[in-house]
Amino acid sequence: MAESWPTGPRTGRISDRAWPVRVDGGTGNGPDGSALASARRDRPTGPRTGPAGGRPLTRLTVAGLTAHVVFELGAGVGMPLASVLGPVATPSLWALTTGCVWRIAGAEHAIADALSAMVNGFGIAAVTAHLGGWPTRRTRIGLPWLTECEGLGSELMPLYNTTLYLSGVTALLALIREKRTTGPRLPAAMLGLVPVLIAFQHWEHRRLRRQAHTRPGWWTRRLRRLEPIP
Repeated sequence: MAESWPTGPRTGRISDRAWPVRVDGGTGNGPDGSALASARRDRPTGPRTGPAGGRPLTRLTVAGLTAHVVFELGAGVGMPLASVLGPVATPSLWALTTGCVWRIAGAEHAIADALSAMVNGFGIAAVTAHLGGWPTRRTRIGLPWLTECEGLGSELMPLYNTTLYLSGVTALLALIREKRTTGPRLPAAMLGLVPVLIAFQHWEHRRLRRQAHTRPGWWTRRLRRLEPIP
C-alpha cells in the first residue's frame, strides 16, 4: 500500500505538522489508521440526559422565585419562614437553597432531570397559590391580577404581579422544553401542594403581622401599618 508523506517547505524533510494520508482514501494518525479507528470505537454513543449548557429556563425559574421572595423582604413584609427563623437565617437559607438548585439545573443526569422537574412544578404551584389565595381582579384578557398580597399594598402590585407571571411562564416553558427522562407525574404532584401553600402563606402572614407590632424590625416595617391578626 503506497503512502505519500507531506514534506515541509524548502527543506524536503517530513513535516511534523501533518500525519500521513493513505493514497487509497483512508485517513488516520498512523500508517494503518488504527488510532482513529480506536477513537471512533471509544466515542460515547449513549443519549445525553440534558441539553448542552444545562437548563437555562429552569435557572430562570429559580431566579424568578428568588426575586419574588427577595422582593417581599425588601418591601418590608418578611419572606417565607421569616417568622420562624428570623431576618438573618431565612435569607441565608434561601441563598443556600438557590445556589444548590442553580447548580443542579446545570447538571446532565437523570437525578438532575427529576429535581429540575420538581422545581419547575413547584414554581407553577407557588404562582397558582398566590393567585388563588389573595384578592384578584381580571385583566382585559381574562388573567387573574393580584390587587393585594401579603400586605404589600396596591402600589406594589404591578411589579409583584409581573415577577410572579414571569417565573410562572419560565417554569412552564422549562417543563415543555427541558424535560428529558421525566414524565408529567412529578410536576403534577407538585401542583397538589397549592392548597398547602395557600394555607402556609396566610399562616406566615398572620405571624409576621403580630411580630411587626411585638418585635418591630426593618423586615416587617410595611406590616406595622396593618392591625395585628389575633
